[in-house]
Amino acid sequence: MKRLKKKLSEAEKAAWLALKSLCTHFLGNKKAENYEDLVGDMVKCFRVIGCNMSLKLHVLDSHLNFFPENLGAINDVHGERFHQYISTFEKRFSGRWNRSMLAEYCWSVIRDT
Repeated sequence: MKRLKKKLSEAEKAAWLALKSLCTHFLGNKKAENYEDLVGDMVKCFRVIGCNMSLKLHVLDSHLNFFPENLGAINDVHGERFHQYISTFEKRFSGRWNRSMLAEYCWSVIRDT
């Protein structure tokens, strides 16, 4: 980890720390009261380093209130389902990433629920 931090620019370090904080305080067993601020901070940090995650973050931001308080304690079955969905899309898109892949994945999840 120390080697990674040495290779990162200040902006990249800020993005890394924002992601780490979000994982700890939002995706863990206890959702922090300021979770919306954590997501916002992460978006800002990633925007600074040129990452355009607008679609992914729009979905996350639009559904923040649907995340349970103890997200880290959720059964791994949901993770399995995610990987099954993604493998289907990878096959459909021949293993190549495409912008429409994420949108299609999101709509399939919405349709299935």
